[in-house]
Parts: sequence; C-alpha cells; structure tokens
Amino acid sequence: MELAKDKITVIGATWCPDCRRAKTFLSDQRVAYDWVDLEQHPEATEIVEGLNGGSHSIPTIVFPDGSHLSEPGNDELAEKLGLQRSAKSTAYDVIIVGGGPTGLTAAIYAARENQSVLIIEKSAPGGQAGVTERLDNYPGFPDGVAGYELADRMRRQAERYGVEILQAVAVQNVVSASDEWVEVTTATGDTYRARAVLIATGSLYRRTDAQGEADLIGSGVHFCATCDGPFYRGAKEVLVIGGGNSGLEEGLFLTQFADHVTVVEYSDQLAGSRLLQDKVRAHPTMSVITSSRVVAFHAGDNGKLESVELENRVSGERSRHAASGAFVFIGLDPNTEFLHGALTLDERGFVLSDEQFRTSMPGVFVAGDVRRGSTKQLASAAGEGAAASIQIRYHLDKLAAKDALATA
Repeated sequence: MELAKDKITVIGATWCPDCRRAKTFLSDQRVAYDWVDLEQHPEATEIVEGLNGGSHSIPTIVFPDGSHLSEPGNDELAEKLGLQRSAKSTAYDVIIVGGGPTGLTAAIYAARENQSVLIIEKSAPGGQAGVTERLDNYPGFPDGVAGYELADRMRRQAERYGVEILQAVAVQNVVSASDEWVEVTTATGDTYRARAVLIATGSLYRRTDAQGEADLIGSGVHFCATCDGPFYRGAKEVLVIGGGNSGLEEGLFLTQFADHVTVVEYSDQLAGSRLLQDKVRAHPTMSVITSSRVVAFHAGDNGKLESVELENRVSGERSRHAASGAFVFIGLDPNTEFLHGALTLDERGFVLSDEQFRTSMPGVFVAGDVRRGSTKQLASAAGEGAAASIQIRYHLDKLAAKDALATA
C-alpha cells in the first residue's frame, strides 16, 4: 500500500478512541489528512509494524517528509505541526480569547491603534466561518467566498498588524488581578496579563445526546460537513439532523459526495430560509423527514454507523433509517465552560453584557456569538468585534489617564 506524499496519513481503526481524538484534533486545526482504516485496509498493518519496530501502535500518523508519530497526544501533535502555543510576552494591552471573525476583527482594530494584542484560540483561527463550505451573504464577495479563504484573509490581515495568535491553546480561567490588570491562564500552564480582555469564544454545535452518539463521533456521526463530507464519497445514504439554515446548507454540500441525503427535522416544518427550503425540496437526491427526533445511533459489526433510529413525534412510531453518515446541526451552545463562576452568564451559558460590551468583571468585554443577544451571523459577529474594540480603546484611554495623574 502506498501512502499519499502530499498530506498527512492517519492509520488506525474506528474502535480506537485515540484515533478518533487525533482525527478530531487535525480537523479542528483544519489540517488535511488521509484516513486509513486497518479494518478496511489490513495491508496497512505492515506499514504500522514497520514504522514501530513490529509494534501494532495506533494511531500511527505519517507525515509528508516520511517522519511519523505513534499514539501521540494533542500536545505532541501540535508541536510536530509547528503550531505557536506560547506567546512572546507575558503582558499585553489586549488579550482576545477566541480567534473567530469577532476576535480577528477586534484584533485588527486594536492593533491599528498601536495596542499590543494576543489572540488565544483553542482550535484554528477562523472559528466556525473557517469550516463553512461557502459564505454567500458576507458583504464584499458578490460571488460568495469559501469559509477557509475568508478566515485565512482575516488571519493574515491581523498578523500584518503584529497580532500574536496562539493556536490549539485552551483558556482555563480569567481572573481580575487588580483594578488595572486581568489574568488569563491557559491549559499549557502559562499565565498572561492584559489591561483588557475580550471574550470571543463563539459557540459549539449542539449534540442530540441520543444513545450511541458519543461512541460514534468520528465514526459516522459528525458536526462539520466541510471537514468530513469527503469521506462519504459514493455513500448510498447520509442523514442531516436539523432543518435550519446550517443543516440545509450542509445537506446541499453533502450531495457532492453521497448518492442521497435525507434531512431530519424535529418540528413539523423546516426552519431554514425559504430559498434554501426550495433548493432542498427541488434537489433530485435529497429528501426531508419532519416531526421526527433521533432516538439512537446504531453501529454495525465494523464499529461504524449503520443506521439511525427515528421516532415520529406525532404517532410515536419508531423506524430505523439506514445511513453510513449522520451530520448534526441542531443549534449552538456557548463556549463558556471556563467562565462559570467568573462572569455572569444567562441560563443557557451566554455571557451577559451592557451596551458597551462590558461584562460583570472590570476590564473584561464580550462580543460575537458567545454574547447573549447576538444575532449569530458572520457579518454581525465581525461588526461586534469592531464595536467592542472601540469600547476597549475607551477603557485603555481611561487607564492611561489614571496612570498619568498618579505619576504627575
């Protein structure tokens, strides 16, 4: 068996939790890779054993330069990929937690004001926009733009102004160190200080919590069609759970690969825009099932998704829908686990703020999808980043004036 020369190859098995973790990490960092399943390609066992001195160690990850890692943790993978995970300084004017469109826009505005800016992002810069197949409603792109391209443009623009960006680094807590400083501690053990902190962590795709879902994530259950859709080229049937804009858009994208795509919606009608609904219903290889919820995801003998059990909410009747892949798009939950007890959150975990984007902690601001009341749209997310940056500038100006009085 010959491996690809131009990209990373992950060799493993569907039942291997470390394999799923490694694949998820690479997907989160938007790193292209080939997946070789030993159950489908037993001849690859010879490669694994040859690289590991006869040991059957998985995942074995082979890089284009011929080097490899065996059973690596996320930290080891990040180091091998050359991701920047430590900042050059320990103190900044502004630290932005989250490198999506909100954080990147705020960073560009702040850096242009000659403020020192550090972005800390637990995945890859660009946020959800970076893993969206195509954006057709962002101003300035009459023909639409690929999500990864827009994200890369924003990142490069921020870096041009001297913004530092840490990647694959999670923030563990944010605390008020004094009247003028806020401290941010990361999972890598580093602590950074800033005169102002912006929370722009966005939100995560919600899970169904149906039986079997957790065990099959990465082995048939997915949350990003752009990342994992190509694995279903030639698949007979793929399900999309959720009939909102995201579900319909991703369902249309999946028709490039799967022979047929079925959209399953909880309510009695689709929730997406009329334009998307019309496209889906007119598509020759798409179907819609409404008034149904997912009861369970069932695996086959190979450990991969084989069928999805649905329950009709009106009749209570249950049925199994054969599918080799299921993509879940049923809403968003805010990325605020690390903020519980630090900031005031609403009942769903979104951060509360005033009209100036200020949170309950002095010096800490919030913008974008993670903020209660935000519209969860890309254009408004970028706009909030700019608006929050202006409020942060006013805050820094007040601190500067205070320092000047103290030294006068």
